[in-house]
Amino acid sequence: MSNFSGYLAIDELYDGAFCVLSVVDNREYNRLACCVLDHDPTHEDIRTFLSDFKGQLDKRGRSVSGITTDGSPLYPKVLQELWPKATHQLCEFHLLKEINLAILRTLAKLRKQIKATIPKQGRGRPRKQDKAQTRRIKRVKTYVAELFDHRHLFVMHHLSDSQKKLLRRLTRGQPQLRTLRLIVDEVYRLFDRRCRTRTALARLKKLRHRVRRFKQLRRTLAKLFSPGLEKALLFLDDKLLGATSNAVERSNRRFRKAQQSIYSVRTKRHLEQRLALDMYREQRSGKRTRTLRSLHRARSPARMLKNPHLPRGEPESRHSCC
Repeated sequence: MSNFSGYLAIDELYDGAFCVLSVVDNREYNRLACCVLDHDPTHEDIRTFLSDFKGQLDKRGRSVSGITTDGSPLYPKVLQELWPKATHQLCEFHLLKEINLAILRTLAKLRKQIKATIPKQGRGRPRKQDKAQTRRIKRVKTYVAELFDHRHLFVMHHLSDSQKKLLRRLTRGQPQLRTLRLIVDEVYRLFDRRCRTRTALARLKKLRHRVRRFKQLRRTLAKLFSPGLEKALLFLDDKLLGATSNAVERSNRRFRKAQQSIYSVRTKRHLEQRLALDMYREQRSGKRTRTLRSLHRARSPARMLKNPHLPRGEPESRHSCC
C-alpha cells in the first residue's frame, strides 16, 4: 500500500468450479486483494469482498479515485454503495471487442447477400452463350472469397497504405461496405485521448443518429446504443484513470500460465496458496529489479573492457552494485 495510486481494476477469473476475485492497482500493477469462491459470484459476494478491502484502505487512510471494470453487471451497484465519489470506468478493450464482433457479423450478412445474387447454373459444361454468365459467377465468387480473407481490414484501427488500397478495391461499388468501415473509424475516434468526454459524447450522438437511418445496421450494432458506452469514455477527462483493465487481466494471465507449469491439482486451498505466492512475488519485485539492474551493470561489456583484469560477474568496488 505504500505506492497506492488510488486507481483500481477489478475482475473475476473462472477456473472450473472456482472463481477468483481480484483487485489490482491500475497504475502500479500490484495485486492488492483476492478471494477464492467455490461458486459463481453474486452481488453479496462482491459486496463482502470489496467491503473488507475498503476497511483495509480506511485503516491506512487511503481513498479511491477511479475504478475500471469490464461490462459485468456485478459491480456497478456495489461500487456506487462503497465508493460513491469514485469514477467507474468500463474497459475500453472489452467494449471495442464486442463492437468489432458485431461489425464482423454484419459483414458476414452482407457477404451472404452478395453470394445470394449468384444465379444457379445447370449441370455439365456451360454453353457458348452462357460463358459470359460463367465469368460473372466466377468473378463474384472470387470477390466473396476476398471479402472473407480480408475481413480483418474492416475492424483494424490503423491501416497501412497497401491495406487502404486493398480496402478501396473491395468496397468499390458497395456503399454499404464503405459505410461499415466509416462507422468503425468513428468508433475509434471516440476513444481519442486528445479530446474530452464532452466532445466524445457529441460525436457518439451523431454516430447513433447516423446508424439509426440503416435498419439492418441498427439491429446488429445495438451495442452502440447501450448506456455502458458513455461510461467507457470517462477516462478522457482523467489522465490517471485507466482506460482498460489490463492490470488485472495481466495478473490473470500470469495465474493461467502458472496453472499450466506449476501444478495440476486444483483445489481451493491450492488456489489460495498460489495467489499468496504471487502476491509475495509482487511485494519483492522492487528489490528484485534493483538487484538485476545492478548485476547487469556490473557484467556489462563496457565495464569489462575498461578493467579486463576484473573477474566476470564481480563488480569493481563494493558500492558499484548497491
